[in-house]
Amino acid sequence: MFFLGNMASGGAAGATSLLFVYPLDFARTRLAADVGSGKAREFTGLVDCLGKVAKSDGVTGLYRGFGISVVGIIAYRASYFGMFDTGKVLLFEDMKRANFFAVWGFAQCVTVGAGILSYPLDTVRRRLMMTSGSKDVMYTGTMDCFKKIYANEGGKAFFKGCLSNVLRGTGGALVLVFYDKIQAMFQ
Repeated sequence: MFFLGNMASGGAAGATSLLFVYPLDFARTRLAADVGSGKAREFTGLVDCLGKVAKSDGVTGLYRGFGISVVGIIAYRASYFGMFDTGKVLLFEDMKRANFFAVWGFAQCVTVGAGILSYPLDTVRRRLMMTSGSKDVMYTGTMDCFKKIYANEGGKAFFKGCLSNVLRGTGGALVLVFYDKIQAMFQ
């Protein structure tokens, strides 16, 4: 039950924050893929990107892929905090005296595991983002996107770019350890 409580609180926190930052993440993804120079580019910047997509698809266009993103962030945060908070109780008797590097190694394993577990959901989210505002609709929704990626590219396609994402997660492991060490100091 302890693990489920940790999962639920981590997942709820991630989903709530996502509601506010999703259009910015959406625009970042679209702007990163908008290659070329001058008039060859689709967007001139952040405001132009948000405005054009909202005009063509409505405000809901800025949230294309939001549902799977919520599922993904809940899966990531729930496994991230759930595994860490549950595992540290099982692995370390006293967090105040636990070896920093041992805790960091464990946190790194948790971060890698959570990242790999949730990465296919992130792949689908990015694919859905890329089709918003486009005249040619590649995917009719989340399940259609999953099916087409698997049918056309195979299961490995869900993990394209996963290694770089996992390597980037090192900071996340450090955050877990520092947070936990600071929390232990005040108990």
